[in-house]
Amino acid sequence: MTIRFVGIDPETDEDGCPTVWVDSEAGDLLVQSYTADEETTSDCNSTSPARSPKPQEETIIRIPQRMIPALRRACDELDSGVR
Repeated sequence: MTIRFVGIDPETDEDGCPTVWVDSEAGDLLVQSYTADEETTSDCNSTSPARSPKPQEETIIRIPQRMIPALRRACDELDSGVR
């Protein structure tokens, strides 16, 4: 299996919460978090350098600041080439 759990929201209630995994084969981060609200999505679309709004198959998620350590660990793992 190439997908490995890295971290979960330290303030989790263990029932649906921000989580980070890495896919070492693809070199990708996988993130579960909160879907951004319509206002945030609109603001992101209007400030994006992309020529059009986000594709339907993409979404904008909000990652709590307290998840930054888990994201850093995931990025460091991918950068180090850990498989």
